[in-house]
Amino acid sequence: MTTPDLNAFVKKNPVGVGCIALALVLGVVGFYRSDRVGETSQRLDERSAEGERLALNLKYGAQLPEQLAALTASSQEISSRLVHADELAQNLQYFYKLEADTATKLIDLRQVQATPPKGAKKTAFIGIPYIVNVQGDYAQLVDFLRRLENGPRYCRVMTVAMNGGGTTRNGPLKLNLTLELLGQP
Repeated sequence: MTTPDLNAFVKKNPVGVGCIALALVLGVVGFYRSDRVGETSQRLDERSAEGERLALNLKYGAQLPEQLAALTASSQEISSRLVHADELAQNLQYFYKLEADTATKLIDLRQVQATPPKGAKKTAFIGIPYIVNVQGDYAQLVDFLRRLENGPRYCRVMTVAMNGGGTTRNGPLKLNLTLELLGQP
């Protein structure tokens, strides 16, 4: 086939030749781009995941001011219920108020020096230990324990011992407690 014959064939069948040429160009482009399909699909998956994450951030981000206000209020409530280890007079006043409210008698009340275990990480909160010995009748001592449990301070009772203090069956009882109040160093 010569050049004039080829030109004549192209002039007789322009649509067919154009389609064949387009098919060849598309085949060559598809062949060279086929190795990028895996890379492109991976990039599409990454962008889709990031888009979903951003959509969730927008969805849940609308509630952030309310959540921040709730956390701030909770933090302030916790701070108001904490004791400070160096404020001995105020800490002991809490127990004296319990004594007056429950009509019991404090026999012994001591704040013990808190010693953290060796190798323990420093935390924002510590347990401030106390030794409390109270005298009263059964109802008064139970009331004392309930007020400790439900009072304005966070309290954890470590040990409890109750024994009779009198020679008669209806004599006063003694309650010996070792407890911790949640506080800051």
